[in-house]
Amino acid sequence: MTSNNAKQETGIVLVSDIYPDNIIVLPLENRPVFPGLALPLMFGSRELVRRIMHAIEKENGFIGISYIKEGNPENKINSNLYETGTLLKIFRVLDKSDDAINIVAQAVTRFKRVREITRGGIPHWQVGYDFGEETVVSEELKAFTMAIINSVKELIKLNPMFQEQMRLALTQVGLEKPGLLMDLVASFLSADGPKLQQILEAFNLFERGEKLLILLKEEIELSKLQQDIQKQIEEKISQNQREFFLREQLKVIKKELGLEKDDKATEIEAIKKKVQGLRLSDEAQKVFDEELGKLQTLETGSAEFNVTRTYLNWLTDLPWGVFSDDNKDLKVARKILDEQHYGLDDVKQRILEFISTIVKRGKVSGSIICLVGPPGVGKTSIGKSIADAMGRKFYRFSVGGMRDEAEIKGHRRTYIGAMPGKLIQSLKRTGVANPVIMLDEIDKIGASYQGDPAAALLEVLDPEQNSEFLDHYLDVRFDLSNVLFVTTANQLDTIPRPLLDRMEIIKLSGYILEEKIEIAKRYLIPKQRREHGLKANEVSISDAALKTMIDGYAREAGIRTLENQIKKIMRKATLQQAEMGDGKLSVTPRNLTEYLGQPVFTTEELYKKSIPGVTLGLAWTAMGGATLYIEANAIQSRGSGFKQTGQLGSVMQESSEIAYSYVRSLLSKNDQLKDFFNEHFVHLHVPAGATPKDGPSAGITMALALYSLATNKAVRKGLAMTGELTLTGKVLPIGGVREKTIAARRVKVFELIFPAENKKDFDELPGYIKEGVTAHFVNYFDEVLKIAFK
Repeated sequence: MTSNNAKQETGIVLVSDIYPDNIIVLPLENRPVFPGLALPLMFGSRELVRRIMHAIEKENGFIGISYIKEGNPENKINSNLYETGTLLKIFRVLDKSDDAINIVAQAVTRFKRVREITRGGIPHWQVGYDFGEETVVSEELKAFTMAIINSVKELIKLNPMFQEQMRLALTQVGLEKPGLLMDLVASFLSADGPKLQQILEAFNLFERGEKLLILLKEEIELSKLQQDIQKQIEEKISQNQREFFLREQLKVIKKELGLEKDDKATEIEAIKKKVQGLRLSDEAQKVFDEELGKLQTLETGSAEFNVTRTYLNWLTDLPWGVFSDDNKDLKVARKILDEQHYGLDDVKQRILEFISTIVKRGKVSGSIICLVGPPGVGKTSIGKSIADAMGRKFYRFSVGGMRDEAEIKGHRRTYIGAMPGKLIQSLKRTGVANPVIMLDEIDKIGASYQGDPAAALLEVLDPEQNSEFLDHYLDVRFDLSNVLFVTTANQLDTIPRPLLDRMEIIKLSGYILEEKIEIAKRYLIPKQRREHGLKANEVSISDAALKTMIDGYAREAGIRTLENQIKKIMRKATLQQAEMGDGKLSVTPRNLTEYLGQPVFTTEELYKKSIPGVTLGLAWTAMGGATLYIEANAIQSRGSGFKQTGQLGSVMQESSEIAYSYVRSLLSKNDQLKDFFNEHFVHLHVPAGATPKDGPSAGITMALALYSLATNKAVRKGLAMTGELTLTGKVLPIGGVREKTIAARRVKVFELIFPAENKKDFDELPGYIKEGVTAHFVNYFDEVLKIAFK
């Protein structure tokens, strides 16, 4: 229940009836009510409504209220109340429902609880009233009253909020009723409930006046503090307003004298200045004129002004008709490529062919390069080298994991925080319309409910469409046909076919041992010396140590792991210098383990000698080429059977079943071996069972392992092979000839069997990869048998 007596106009009503000795007492929150006030009250409980209606109907409308001393949150009716309260006479019920009631009542007099009783099933208080207030006003009491009146007048001056209420109290009640005057003044104070309760409990007028004067003094001090704070705030605001008006006046004066322009004029002039050196298309010029006209009519404080200004800034920041000069000297381009990359002669040749075509035609049109290869082979750095060789600016961003189409084509301007896509941003940052833009990790692009970025790239990478590329934010066509796009990927399988069709594929298969040694000596070791603050004579790594390092710690196709191993050695050198002061460190094969620990790779060679049923195959992975053994074993049984293990994919399982069926068919014509498969259960296994394997290129390898098992003949040592097998024994071509050849060289296997149709791929390999390698090219499996067992 609440009381707004401090905000109500009071009507002084004197009640001369005899007050009841037993009354219902209701709990009151917030603050106590003083006698002499007529006020509205609201109670919000079903039980309180019942008690009030009982008092109206059976107790002449008399009811007591007492301020809550200790509240009961579960049931306010059972709260602990102060013993002194105020008797009310209910005049009217304003509104009533089952669980709420609004009443208007007159606060009559104070009472004090004698004891608690129950009447009619409702708790009552037996109360006593004090009629001992002095009827004759003594001089001392008059002095108290005058002091109170003076304090009230002082408070009115400080706090106008009290003005109307206090004046009303002073005019209606004079010095002849000091008790009523004190109660009215107390009821208007902002003190908290317990302090006001002390005044209500003071039946003696002198004690009541003394406590009231203390509260009035506190209220006056509080009002003075509020007034000081308000004054400080007003002074600060006045100073700020004064400075603001003076600045505005200064702006107007400078503008009139032509010394300065307002913010909007400055913005518009800056935009006009930026567009002067650009050659906008007709469409862009039209949109620019329209948006600039709109900007001139908008107020600087409006949201639309900022949106339009941002759009115009983007439009004018683009390099319309701004081109960098291409390097047309192919000798310089070749020199740059050779300086920045060792080996990769076939890749460099393809790149130079692209550059020469661009130089000849004078435009890029149709040249979109996709560099495919394992991690660490230098795809990204080759993209940068292409830009350097052409004399163009370079910008790279990764599309790996990109799931929102707006990343490519921008957001529409209707969205908050809208901005152009990555392509338009790259043009703004490079400042030219013909940069080299690299889209990294294009094989890892994603898709979601927000759109398919790969589909958005179809327009970007299509030479027939990108001359009129439309960004959603700009909504103006921009010519991307002068941009040379270079993409990178680890594999082609995950690139959408329509996107792949738009690109020229250049494969980077990886580096052989000799290439890695040269790359380490020319680039990696000098680079890491510089980054670690070391001099050339402070750290030396021998060629033999590099060879051991590559073979034992960094066998992958790329050079990233090799560089990390070199970093470890450089860190050891800096630590040794810091602790021992010895500035020279020499790394040899003997002490290599002191710096790098034990080798990660020992050997891929599992067998020291040839065993029947075991063959060596060649495989391609996203990390480059690899060798893998095929093992076959037979178990004597009453019937035939065939089982494969080694986490083989569905294609490889089918390939093994083809090999099993073909070899079984082949041996069925041999009188000595025709019953072998009928009497044995054959188990085919590919080691490294934790590694998933798939593909058809191990067909002849698995067939040879089964044939070797059945005939109990071991395949010649130092022979590896790859090729797809059909049910008729035909050997079909495979991919990854370069990677597989490099993998064979890595394990010192130099005699290889390839399908005949792959001869052209092998012939195209650089001489340093083919050096020392004997390659056999076969059309049918019987040719494989002749080579394997000769």
